[in-house]
Amino acid sequence: MKKKEMVSIVVPIYKVEKYIHRCVDSILHQTYSTIEVILVDDGSPDNCGSIAERYKELDPRVKVIHKENGGLSDARNYGMQHATGEFIVFVDSDDWLEEKMIEIMITNSLDHKADVVQSAFYYAYDDKLLLDKRYNDNLNNLDNKTLMYELVKNEKVKNFAWGKLYKTKLIKDIPFKKGVLFEDVFWAHQVMQRVNNFLILHQPLYYYYQRDDSIVAAYTPKNLDIIKGLKERHEFLEKHYGELTHESYKGLLKMSLIHYNLLLLNKEKDRDRLHRKEIQSYIIDNYQQLKEAVENEKQLRQQLYLFSLHPYLNVCFLGFKKGLRAIKILPQPVGLTRVD
Repeated sequence: MKKKEMVSIVVPIYKVEKYIHRCVDSILHQTYSTIEVILVDDGSPDNCGSIAERYKELDPRVKVIHKENGGLSDARNYGMQHATGEFIVFVDSDDWLEEKMIEIMITNSLDHKADVVQSAFYYAYDDKLLLDKRYNDNLNNLDNKTLMYELVKNEKVKNFAWGKLYKTKLIKDIPFKKGVLFEDVFWAHQVMQRVNNFLILHQPLYYYYQRDDSIVAAYTPKNLDIIKGLKERHEFLEKHYGELTHESYKGLLKMSLIHYNLLLLNKEKDRDRLHRKEIQSYIIDNYQQLKEAVENEKQLRQQLYLFSLHPYLNVCFLGFKKGLRAIKILPQPVGLTRVD
């Protein structure tokens, strides 16, 4: 009988006692059984460490690593170092998997000789499931140039590390950046540069759990790490994929405008306006390049122009459009579909 490829599944664990059983059970009950499950206890102060040890006692496929708290990136890096499989999957510990996820992804990877396979996913709430149904193709095979474009666009190809099956040799020497939020944005483009064949499965196989925490209530300036990550990626693109700089500028503008408004809603966390001033300076200093990048994007072009006059004009513009949608003069933006 032909040897089955081993899949290493890395699960960082920190303060998820409430969710860990759902996550790990969904992995151990996979129809593809040639797996090793690497549970990385990142110094969790609750009972996660002992729960992980019980799983290790019950199933020989489970490995447990206990370490001092170093954050999600550090925990993933530890997991990668201990992975022995030909393939790696990352799972966040409050998420869970369809029982055939690994089987479907490994089969498709081998059949299509894909370096990375990405599945669709559910936005999983306590009372509903939402799905992005804009892309209904059965499969998409992307070459490197198309892949990088789609990664920057962040619609078909997501920056998330989870929800993908990677060839281990592709990623093992590319660590996640420690000490940042949105670490995937700092990491994904480095990986995708090495990919010759990227496969998208539009079948949802991963449940991305949405906690109740409000982004406005939980917002801190640390969330601005995502802009740092996009700027770092922009420099990489300028060097290696110059034709994608306009698309990159679009993403930077969108994210800068979003976070400027979030900082406005959280003025007490930016009392001296340093963070808002930094965003405003970036937009003004790069105004001409941003203007060229959004030439064919009517709303972004309008937002950029209004913001350059005064940031509050952009806020008023968005509020006005929201009001028009509320009274159905403007259509609602295309969003997620409830599927349960």
